[in-house]
Amino acid sequence: MNNLEMARSYLEEALRRIKTAKQALEEDAYAYCIRQSQEAVELALKGALRLVGIEPPKWHDVSPVLLEQRKRFPKWFEERIEEISSTSRWLRREREPSMYGDEESGLPPHKLYTKNYAERAFNEAKNVVELVSKLIKEATKI
Repeated sequence: MNNLEMARSYLEEALRRIKTAKQALEEDAYAYCIRQSQEAVELALKGALRLVGIEPPKWHDVSPVLLEQRKRFPKWFEERIEEISSTSRWLRREREPSMYGDEESGLPPHKLYTKNYAERAFNEAKNVVELVSKLIKEATKI
């Protein structure tokens, strides 16, 4: 399997999670929406790294690698890397609480998040996935 195939596969999984995140948001399952949004961003960005020949790290927030390797991407994508990295970092911090809750305060996941917070997570994740989708489509044309 080559880098383009891997990138497309990661994107497909990211799109699946965006779909699930939207459904969770519609069902008021805010914690699950956030979790799926985080996974969508992680997979999309790992696909973007694969596309430019970089083996993605085995951790959840790849923003340090994106920032370091920004020159390997087209100019329009490079210009959005700060924004994309910010989304990745933010959602990475929400990964565990959105699944397990906050053990210190004794709050389960469903009591940690509001609709507005989940909408923000979904919209930012959707934006990242759309940008990576455009990146991969452009690479296919070459």
